[in-house]
Amino acid sequence: MSLKTYFRVDQFNGGGSATTLLLAGLALSLTFLGSAPTGTVGVRALDVVIVSLSSLTIFLLPLIALLISHDAIVGEMERGTMLLLLSYPVARWQVLLGKFVGHLSILAFATLLGYGAAAGALAATGAEIDAESWRAFSSMIGSSILLGAAFIAVGYLVSALVRERGTAGGIAIGVWLLFVLIYDMALLGMLVVDQGQILSGGVLNALLLLNPADAYRLFNLTGSAGVSAFSGMAGVAQTATLNPSTLLAALAAWALVPLGLAALAFSRREL
Repeated sequence: MSLKTYFRVDQFNGGGSATTLLLAGLALSLTFLGSAPTGTVGVRALDVVIVSLSSLTIFLLPLIALLISHDAIVGEMERGTMLLLLSYPVARWQVLLGKFVGHLSILAFATLLGYGAAAGALAATGAEIDAESWRAFSSMIGSSILLGAAFIAVGYLVSALVRERGTAGGIAIGVWLLFVLIYDMALLGMLVVDQGQILSGGVLNALLLLNPADAYRLFNLTGSAGVSAFSGMAGVAQTATLNPSTLLAALAAWALVPLGLAALAFSRREL
């Protein structure tokens, strides 16, 4: 039996539509509100959109990813549907991978349609958009999907380790708070206290790569010269000295490693 067999069709329910509408609505709002002053300050309109959507993605996409994935395993075990699913000749890792593909497809579809609608609407207004801006925008969408994949994988790991859905939900919110808010606040405090004595160069690079949200932020807000200057991240890019390939590799690792650990935990778990 192929992986397609375990690609859960019921995952494409109202949740996918709601996610698409949410991302599209917020993206369109940020596009038209944020691009209004660009003509007076000499900033390319799409660069402003990239900065706005990148900031939105860091807060919103990890939360959506964790909410749709935190009960993927423990939830089905509590409902008893996992026993029925595993009664078929299917390996547990195939079930997990099929679920992952389904959830990631929902998130990818919502991101492509929502953010693409914002760029299309901006282009329809007659705004001048050059090739560099389009490349930066495409990279932002691709890395956003990769960031979502990382947090879906983390959600699966949580779901494979806990015994109750409520516990999984609480841990998922805690993970979101840690990576999106607490980690950067703690790192900033450490940098202020350290004054560049220890937390510089390679140490700072390692600390930034330990947070997928930071890897995503650096990739998108420092990759293009126009975006970097407008976002105020040029100084951080020079200090961190992380190239785009390394940042993408870190995001990919954040998706693959937790997913592998989730598969291992699921394979050893008693039903």
